[in-house]
Amino acid sequence: MRVLSAIAHTIAFVCVFFGAMPLLTALAQFLLVGLQRYRGVYRRTALYLPRTAVLIPARDEGAVLATTIDTLLASAYPADRLRVVVIDDASTDDTPEVLARLARAHPGAVVHLRREQGGQGKAHTLNHGLRHVLSDDWAQAVLVMDADVVFEPDTLWRMARHLADPQVGAVTAYIQEGSGRRGNYLTRYIAYEYITAQAAARRTQNVLGAVACLAGGAQLHSRANLEALGGAFDTTTLAEDTVTTFDTQLAGHRVVFDGYALVLAEEPDSLTGLWRQRLRWARGNYQVTRRYRKLWFRGRFTGDNRLGSWLFGLMWFAVLLTPFLMLLSAAALLFLFFTDTGSSWFAFKALWVVNLLSYLFVTLLSFVVDPRTARRCWREALIFPGLISCFFLVVTALPTVALPWLDRLGLGLTRDSPHPLMLFAYCWLALCLPLAWLAKCLTGTRARLLSRPLVHLVGYGSVLAACSLAAFLMQVRGADQTWGRTEKTGKVGPAVQGAGAAGPGGGDLARPEPAGNPSGPQTRAPDGAMAETDETDELSARFAEGTRLDAERDRRLLWWEVAVVVFLAALMLVRQIWLV
Repeated sequence: MRVLSAIAHTIAFVCVFFGAMPLLTALAQFLLVGLQRYRGVYRRTALYLPRTAVLIPARDEGAVLATTIDTLLASAYPADRLRVVVIDDASTDDTPEVLARLARAHPGAVVHLRREQGGQGKAHTLNHGLRHVLSDDWAQAVLVMDADVVFEPDTLWRMARHLADPQVGAVTAYIQEGSGRRGNYLTRYIAYEYITAQAAARRTQNVLGAVACLAGGAQLHSRANLEALGGAFDTTTLAEDTVTTFDTQLAGHRVVFDGYALVLAEEPDSLTGLWRQRLRWARGNYQVTRRYRKLWFRGRFTGDNRLGSWLFGLMWFAVLLTPFLMLLSAAALLFLFFTDTGSSWFAFKALWVVNLLSYLFVTLLSFVVDPRTARRCWREALIFPGLISCFFLVVTALPTVALPWLDRLGLGLTRDSPHPLMLFAYCWLALCLPLAWLAKCLTGTRARLLSRPLVHLVGYGSVLAACSLAAFLMQVRGADQTWGRTEKTGKVGPAVQGAGAAGPGGGDLARPEPAGNPSGPQTRAPDGAMAETDETDELSARFAEGTRLDAERDRRLLWWEVAVVVFLAALMLVRQIWLV
């Protein structure tokens, strides 16, 4: 009996640390971020300006289309190498009138395709446009973007430069939340989330050689890649972007994330809108997980791609299974609490030491990866795990100060004096999920003022985890698959664009004035290379300087990462000496 009890306690002790897996995988990703400099992401590029057809699916997007298209056509990219195709998905607002004005303002550069029967989803809409684009041989590359995104002036050539390597089939940009001062606390949480989930995580995926997802709002494909995929996007899942990303790599092409190609996008500013968006994303990820079930953790058996690597699989499932890992950790702590209080207290302290290290490293390096965004949302970054979790982190960091203070309040937390507060602390990872769901339910009711403080208490990550759990339950019971588009109001506009590419250790990129769109007769080679003219000389100089700076910022990022590691090591050493 004692042997069985010891085994049970050992298993429970191990299960406690499953709750830290999402943070640990984030830590692993951030540790690899600086190694991108050794992957030659920018060394293998060249000034490459293919004829690019831009596909924009639009359903009732009249409020945002003009800014999106005008900004794109004003990019530092040859005007006669861009053709914008807007697929109007049976819009009922003023989208047709807006497109008519844009077509008159940009003759030959804006094409309006109308679908009279819409509402089937983004993939169906894109395929309608893709058939039109691939029906002739004009397009050498296809850019897929959303109707609300705003490209910075240098973004398109930054993306296109990677297609100079014939092994690269697709490139994705860094989507930043772009509402700026017009946003609210929720959009600032999203802005910080995108630093970790895109700017950092996808750099790590470049290092691993396996990219999880092309951003739906900014993905550039070579024509050869799209034709190899059958000339159509997947319509059977809610994650056509992820399916396209996996299939591109399984077909032998590389996918590249460019963290200095910036695109600003409007994200949901209400919990209802965020829940609807992330529910679709999470259901899509569950569908993708099942679709590629023979791929996971297979190593080299999947071919030359790295999608089957163990580290990529751990990163994928740590995010996918976050709510279940939180519940498992809480259940293990409760089991230890009622059977071996001393062990439960030791496991709890060890868990939060791991969480503290991961939190500090991820937060500090996030401020370096994208300083411009960090300056706007640093408060949300600090309380990203939630105020209650931050309280546990403070207690973990300063136990000799915090524990006596709690004891004086009659809330002692020690292994020898179990207290209801200890039980609450052990349950917290599980309690976060229903409280996050409650915050979403309160939105739109008379008690909506409680929604925001609840999000701050439980943490933005808990909201995403609760949404993921809801998506899993919907998949299990076979709920209808609906698109649930996000309403756009046009918060992203000229007031927040063109601020420069965010980069480590210094923020905005110093660069020459925009070259504008080259005009006049020019001779171009059929493969996308351009003959030398005054205009292209200027763009070539801009490319050379920008690419040099991008490579330099990658090198700088590695040294910042080393500095953060050394700082945290010193901090933990001082803490340990203090405790002794």
